[in-house]
Amino acid sequence: MGLLSVLGGIAGNFFLPGVGGAIGAGLGGAIEGRESVGQASQAQQQAAQGGIDEQRRQFDAIRQLLQPYNEAGTGALAQQQALLGLGAPGAQQQAIAALQGSPQFAALQQQGENAILQNASATGGLRGGNVQAALAQFRPQLLSGLIEQQYGRLGGLTSIGQNAAAGVGNAGMSTGTNIATLLGRQGQAEAGGILGQQSALTGGINKAFGALQGAGGFGNLFGNDASSLQARFSQTPLGSSGFGSGLAYGNQDLGLSF
Repeated sequence: MGLLSVLGGIAGNFFLPGVGGAIGAGLGGAIEGRESVGQASQAQQQAAQGGIDEQRRQFDAIRQLLQPYNEAGTGALAQQQALLGLGAPGAQQQAIAALQGSPQFAALQQQGENAILQNASATGGLRGGNVQAALAQFRPQLLSGLIEQQYGRLGGLTSIGQNAAAGVGNAGMSTGTNIATLLGRQGQAEAGGILGQQSALTGGINKAFGALQGAGGFGNLFGNDASSLQARFSQTPLGSSGFGSGLAYGNQDLGLSF
């Protein structure tokens, strides 16, 4: 029994000994039960909200961790498209020119051409047509090889970005499912709180009316007329102290009675 039930019982017993205590305890318990159910419902809703906030925080952390890989994959995919001629106008020419002007291309070109010339010098065919043809074909072949090599390297980055994007997507779906579950729990807690408060209040009122019915109802408890009600009131601690000679306050001065 809670504090409000005890205080309600004391107050009811003071004004109406016996059954008044049961009525007061019932009404006090109804108020107390209603507050307890409301507090429990609020605690459940706050716990669910805490879970929702944590789910969102974890998703943001995962997305931040995978963001560099996602950005790298996005950039690599754009460069692959440029090399294939699928990008913006002029993007393919710029991508190929960048490769052709790279230090890697320059170093490989110099090494390859020197090797061709040294081989021709060793065989005495330095001025032959085959040497000139080999030199003329070397640069285009080197550039074509570098384009294929660059495309493959970019493909590795694209795959990393794709996996990172898939990881963020999976985390998002999992987070969405978990948040939906927690939102459902919030709704259940709120609905349960409303129904529980109503049930507690109804139960307390029914308890009070049950005590009243057990005493024989209003007619038996107070009588069927005002004189009987006044006589019943005069038997209470407040009435026996001389307070009131009428149905309510009578001729006594309320201020003088306290």
